[in-house]
Amino acid sequence: MLTVLLFIAMLADLALAALLIGVSGFLFGSEPESGHAGNLAGIAYVGAVTGCLAAPLAGFAFSRRSTAGLGLAVVWLPVAGALVVMMIPAPY
Repeated sequence: MLTVLLFIAMLADLALAALLIGVSGFLFGSEPESGHAGNLAGIAYVGAVTGCLAAPLAGFAFSRRSTAGLGLAVVWLPVAGALVVMMIPAPY
């Protein structure tokens, strides 16, 4: 059962990373409809994508060392963080 939950979380993390990569042009592009994000947003963006890709690896490593609960929490952390960020109201 734990492996199934880890696999579902891994798919959610990879889907979130694909979504972040897919919308990068709207954040950092040079077109008129882009957000023209700055350097700090770029650093946060790279950290978010890296976290989405590294969390499944860390989660499976923790689950192999018999700390399955910690591994499951690590794998679901990017998805939970994305849900928290989505609750922040837009500044306009």
